[in-house]
Amino acid sequence: MGNEIDVHLGKRLRRRRRLLGLTQQQLAGACGVRFQQIQKYECGANRISAARLWQLSEALEVPVAYFYDGLSEKAGERPQPCDSGGEVLASKETMDLIRAYYQLGERPRRRLLDLAKSLNGDGEAG
Repeated sequence: MGNEIDVHLGKRLRRRRRLLGLTQQQLAGACGVRFQQIQKYECGANRISAARLWQLSEALEVPVAYFYDGLSEKAGERPQPCDSGGEVLASKETMDLIRAYYQLGERPRRRLLDLAKSLNGDGEAG
C-alpha cells in the first residue's frame, strides 16, 4: 500500500477521470500505459512519476496542482484501501446523478434540489 500522498493523488485521479466520463482504458490509452497501471495509480499502490503526472494532467485537462488539492488538510489521516468504498463523490452513481442534474434546465434543477432537501428534512427548501 502506498503512502498517504500516493493514495490522495490516486483518489483525485479517479475523481477527475469519472467526472469526465472516461474509462480506465481510455485514460491509459491517452497516456501510453495499460489500464491496470491506471488502476494501481488510483488505488495508491503505484507511485505516479512527475512525467506521468504531467501526462495525466494533460489528458484530464487539469493543472498538475489539481492532484495535490486538499492534501494539507489530510495531514495525519491514515490512507484507506482502494476497496474501502472510497469517497462519495468518486462513486459512479454520484457522478451519473451529477451529470443528469446538469443536463436539466435551471428551473428543474432548482426544483430537484428543493425536493432532495425536503426528503432529507433539511428545511431549507423553497
